[in-house]
Amino acid sequence: MQQEDSITIDAPPGRVWAVMSEVERWPEWTASIRSVQLLTPGPLALASRARIEQPRLPAAIWEVTALEPGRTFTWVSRYPGGFTAGTHTVTPTASGAGASLHLAFNGPVGWLIGTLLGGMSRRYLRLEIEGLKRRSEEA
Repeated sequence: MQQEDSITIDAPPGRVWAVMSEVERWPEWTASIRSVQLLTPGPLALASRARIEQPRLPAAIWEVTALEPGRTFTWVSRYPGGFTAGTHTVTPTASGAGASLHLAFNGPVGWLIGTLLGGMSRRYLRLEIEGLKRRSEEA
């Protein structure tokens, strides 16, 4: 099961990327995240790990599995019988930037997790993408 949300942002792609990639600051601009703690020192990088707490969900560890600085990163959270992959992408547009968030629930029980959390994860994606837009356009 997969979910995606996207938005156009009136800010340069570099600004949007800076906001998106400073994951420990996400709780400042989205109600879908209570806390993010980087477990790997330094800026977001391949193999970085973060502990994320979200309302109504157990805390989860996410590990960056793909990264193209300035453009996109994917991180994965594993659980018994599956994993969830979240991809965050910034693309240049004629007037600023486009941003997209993509969730994929994988593995033998991934479809079940995705079905059970479907409505909530869609709401969380919308909160995150709208918060990203607001924070990026504040500069």
